[in-house]
Amino acid sequence: MNFDGIWTPVATAFAEDGSINFDIVGKTIDRLIGQGVHGLIVGGTTGEYYALSKDERKRLFDYVVDHVKGRLPLMAGINATTTEESLELGRHAKAAGFGSILVAAPYYCQPTQDELLAHVRCVDDALGLPIMLYNFPDRTGTPMSFEFINALRDRPNVQAIKESTGSIQRMHALATEHADQLQLSCGMDDQILEFFVWGARSWVCGASNFLAPEHVALYQACVVERDFVKGRELAARIMPMLNLLEQGGKFCQYVKFGCELAGLPVGPARRPLLPLGEAEKAAFKRAYDTLVSHRG
Repeated sequence: MNFDGIWTPVATAFAEDGSINFDIVGKTIDRLIGQGVHGLIVGGTTGEYYALSKDERKRLFDYVVDHVKGRLPLMAGINATTTEESLELGRHAKAAGFGSILVAAPYYCQPTQDELLAHVRCVDDALGLPIMLYNFPDRTGTPMSFEFINALRDRPNVQAIKESTGSIQRMHALATEHADQLQLSCGMDDQILEFFVWGARSWVCGASNFLAPEHVALYQACVVERDFVKGRELAARIMPMLNLLEQGGKFCQYVKFGCELAGLPVGPARRPLLPLGEAEKAAFKRAYDTLVSHRG
């Protein structure tokens, strides 16, 4: 599978009563498609999968497939605390019509590398879908070692990795020593220019929920046109916003506030995440207003 392009992990919209607002989810998706993103991820961190019940996650899978109607590729995030639950979610996503899956380390239980390897192999055996690994040990508690990655060379479905460690050295290794094995996708937004310079052609980016035109333009400049002077100029405009997101400690809240500023409110994040304070909103709005003022 080709994972090139801007993949938006869709924010899950909530109504005032706390339920999923499927109507707003649909409007968000329509806008993203109209703005030129290349794929959608449902059930990622930005979508607050950890705060949804299993039934809600399944209903979201069904709704998105029905709403998108094949207009662009769909990836299902199936992470859970156990292999069995991941398999249940994955089977549902496959039956619904998703074309690929995002596979992270089961969180909190902190499996060993051998246990993580057995988990991924089990998922692959059961589902037979293209897999993008998601390496984010700060969230899951478990890194994906190079030994683990090498042990998956016999698995043709394991085709890509979203790298979110923040380690430039590790990114270099993935871009060179593992380029024949895995497509590299940027999962550390404030390092996107470095990823593109080193050959990544994919970006999974939460901020594209509300800044899709800027993300698509940066991808077009760096990956399609290979114009890194233009790319650096575009990255410099968006970097203050990406720095806030990556370093502010309130990623989901900032993404949802960004959607509100962009004219399509998606409701609050689910607790225990709390709303942004007024000072945080003001700083974010200044960065947002400065950025969108450069739009042609």
